[in-house]
Parts: sequence; C-alpha cells; structure tokens
Amino acid sequence: MTAPQQQKLKITGPVVVTANRLVDGAVVYLDPQGGWTTDLAAAAVTAKVDEARALLTQGLADDINAVGAYIAPVLQGPDGVLTPGNLRERIRLHGPTIALSAAASL
Repeated sequence: MTAPQQQKLKITGPVVVTANRLVDGAVVYLDPQGGWTTDLAAAAVTAKVDEARALLTQGLADDINAVGAYIAPVLQGPDGVLTPGNLRERIRLHGPTIALSAAASL
C-alpha cells in the first residue's frame, strides 16, 4: 500500500488539508503556521501539487492532534471566501443534510 503523501495527486483547483481532531472528532484544517483550525477561512490553501503534498506530509506527521489527514477541494469565491468543494466536505463541515429526529439520535 502506498502512503498518502506518496500517491499521485491530481489537483484541479484550490485545496486544503483536512482531518479530524483527535480529542473530539471535530473537522479541522491545517493552517499556514502548521497548526489545526476549525475555521475553513483560516486554512492554508494551494492549487499547486508540490505545495499540497508538503501540506499533506505536514498534516500526516501530526497524528497526536489530528488523524486521517487528506487533501480536500475547496471553492474560492471572487471575494476570497472559501467553501467546501464537494458534497462530502459540505456534510463534514455542516453536518447531516436532513434533520435527525430525537429517537434517531439515541
């Protein structure tokens, strides 16, 4: 099996490195200083393969604070605002797409 940072990356637009915080499972994003943030707007963004690979390597190295790091697409609006780039990432950031009943959450 090939390590994630050694796999061929195909990047067609802006991306971020995302993972889950180990303490509580929250969705986090790698920031430009190498820390983790829950704020997508504060994430390190790149559209270059070499930079994305370096960010991913950095994210994978921190398996104490966050786990399961991977590259995720984002959309960057004309005003610079970042939004998740696909349905999976929208669900991870905002939660389920339907309201859950109280009985279903037990």
